[in-house]
Parts: sequence; C-alpha cells; structure tokens
Amino acid sequence: MAEELVVSLAEDYEQEKATPLGVIGVIWSEISGGIGPWGTVRPLFTLLVSLIPFLFLGQHFNRQHEKANGWFLIQLPLLFTIILWFSLYLWSIGDALWVSSRLVAKAENQ
Repeated sequence: MAEELVVSLAEDYEQEKATPLGVIGVIWSEISGGIGPWGTVRPLFTLLVSLIPFLFLGQHFNRQHEKANGWFLIQLPLLFTIILWFSLYLWSIGDALWVSSRLVAKAENQ
C-alpha cells in the first residue's frame, strides 16, 4: 500500500491597504467589544432612564416589569414612612418625656 502525501502551499496574500474608515471601524470594534453601537450605549441609556425617580423605568427598559411593579408598590409605604417619620419622632420624644414624668411622680407618691 502506497501512502499519498498531500502538500498545501500557503498563498501569499497581498496586504490590504488601510483606509481611514477601516481604521475607525477597527477602533470602534475594539471599544465596543464587538457588540455594536447599541450594545455600547444601552447601559448608559438605561442609567439615564433609571434616574427618573419613582417610576423604575430602568427595570422596565430591561424588561423586568415584575421587579419594577414590585418596587413601585413597595415605595408607597416607604414614602409615607419618610413623611410621617418626623411626626413619629416628635411623638416619641413627647411620649418618653410623659412616661418619665409619670414614673417620677409615682416614685414620689410611694
């Protein structure tokens, strides 16, 4: 049995001339990681949209509607808590003073 050897010779390719548009394309591909212009700008756009308060548009933009709706519903009691926190704080100061005064009065009567 005779074995045949196959030899392939690499052809010499002419180097393509670099054009300014080709250089810009390569630079953009390296900056964007090959994901294109929208893939590069999308996180920045999401950040800008998510800065709008109370609406959680960043989550909606990322198609996480359930998370955005849940956070929207959770924020309502938190808003009331922040608004009523100062009243609760003042009430607690008054209550502590009143209870303390009552304890002192009770101790003096004994």
